[in-house]
Amino acid sequence: MSTLHPNAEKLIARAEEFFAEVADLTPGHELEKHLNENYGPGNPFYEDFCSLIRSGIANNEGWVATDELDGPKYRRSRLYTPTERTRFFSITTVYMDSQAEYRGQYHLHPYGEINCVVQIDPTAELKGMNGWQGAGWTSPGAGTHHYPEVRGGALVALFFLPAGRISYKATPEMKQPVAV
Repeated sequence: MSTLHPNAEKLIARAEEFFAEVADLTPGHELEKHLNENYGPGNPFYEDFCSLIRSGIANNEGWVATDELDGPKYRRSRLYTPTERTRFFSITTVYMDSQAEYRGQYHLHPYGEINCVVQIDPTAELKGMNGWQGAGWTSPGAGTHHYPEVRGGALVALFFLPAGRISYKATPEMKQPVAV
C-alpha cells in the first residue's frame, strides 16, 4: 500500500478504534438508530471523522474522494481495503454536491453498509434507507440497494463496508429484502 497523507492515516486509526466498538453489530435499521443515538454529533468518533474529512477537503490534501465519477460533484476514493486491522471493513469516501437533488450510481450492499454523513455544507443531507439524514449516520442492511442521493449542498459519505462488499449489478426494479 502506498504512503497516505497523515490525516488519512489518522482517520484509519480512528476507524480501527470505532470498529472495535461496533464490530459485532449488524448493519440495518437498528444499527442506524444506535449510531445516531450513541455516536452522532458530539461523539468523539463522529467529530474526529468529520474534522479529518473536512480538513482533507478544505486543504486539498489529495486523499478524500479524489476519483471523479461524474465530474467534481461526484467523486470517490477507497482509503483502505478490508484487513484484519479494520476488522475486515473497507473505508471509502464519496463526495456528492447538489443544491437540489443528485443521484449517484445504483448499488447493492451484500453485507450492509455503515455511512458516516459528513456535512461540508450544513444543509446537506444524504438519503438513507430510512429517509434523509443530515449530520449523523445511515446504515443500509444486507441485501439493500439504492441510488446514493444528496440534497441541499455538499457532503462526504464516509462509508464502511463489511468485507469491502458492494455490487453495481443491482437495478431499481429488484425487490428489497424482507428486513428493510
